[in-house]
Amino acid sequence: MTVAIDGDKLMGLVYQAVGEAGATLHAALVVMGDRLGYYQALADGGPATPGELAERTSTSEHYTREWLNAQAAGGYVEYDASTGLYTLPPEQTVALTDPNSPAYLPGLFQTALGTVQHTTQTIEAARSGAGIGWHEHTSDVHVGCERFFRPSYNANLLSSWLPALDGVVEKLERGAKVADIGCGHGSSTILMADAFPRTEFFGSDYHQESIETARLRAAEAGVGERIRFEVAPATGFSGSDYDLVTTFDALHDMGDPVGAARRVREALAPDGTWMLVEPMAGDHVEDNLNPVGRVYYGFSTLLCTPGSLSQPVGLALGTQAGPARIRDVTTAAGFSRFRTVAETPFNLVFEVRP
Repeated sequence: MTVAIDGDKLMGLVYQAVGEAGATLHAALVVMGDRLGYYQALADGGPATPGELAERTSTSEHYTREWLNAQAAGGYVEYDASTGLYTLPPEQTVALTDPNSPAYLPGLFQTALGTVQHTTQTIEAARSGAGIGWHEHTSDVHVGCERFFRPSYNANLLSSWLPALDGVVEKLERGAKVADIGCGHGSSTILMADAFPRTEFFGSDYHQESIETARLRAAEAGVGERIRFEVAPATGFSGSDYDLVTTFDALHDMGDPVGAARRVREALAPDGTWMLVEPMAGDHVEDNLNPVGRVYYGFSTLLCTPGSLSQPVGLALGTQAGPARIRDVTTAAGFSRFRTVAETPFNLVFEVRP
């Protein structure tokens, strides 16, 4: 059966594919610019020629010339043909050089680049149904995630997320007991410990190297003596009678999220609270057919779902699980109260109570 081809639509797809290939290469170029200090040198020293940027960064002009042209073609830097100078606009300066800005982007690109390095392994896993553990990925995934999520935690955790929980801030100010499950490098744990000196904090993650990094980060921040970090799965972290348990961007990665939720239920004090932060998502596929959903579905395919499948149970919720499925997990674990208390373009924040 012959199917008519719309030539304009076909060429539109071809041009879209060219843009997609350029975006794929651009991720590596952003990481390159971050590591070699190109963005910072343009921000600090102002507009530059390729030769001047090479001199500022002690790199080769052959590379700065091509990198700058790629950045100009992608709209990340501006090129003045009359002077031969390349300028980093103020918005790009904030997004690419200020790690304290909630719009800071290098970590996102670093995570993406680290994730796609395992594409061949993921293809084989898709054939067999096997998983790929978090510990099997390169450090770009681990460090990139910290760099991507930390600015959002810095911008929102203390100012809006914790205050949105019923009575939690008052408990933390008086002195409470908090467990941060799946804490990774400890950014969220350290931020809370610094803000609430009367409260005890316990962080856990199954990834040994992440816990070692968390301990170093806590010591550097001057809160190492008030946080106890342990290597433990989410279904088996230690302690009990916690006033607050937190889980940041990790539940959907777990092989047994219901088992983890049951452990949280057991570990909470009778009037305790579980703050659950998950990626922004709607409950239906059509709700997530947007740029943020596209990125998260990509990470779900290449990173989060394989991670869940590598663990016991392997429920594979997916990065775009949505509030209804997350609520089902908490209900199955014995929780009776669930509500959305805050959101950002990238996250949903849930309050879960016994």
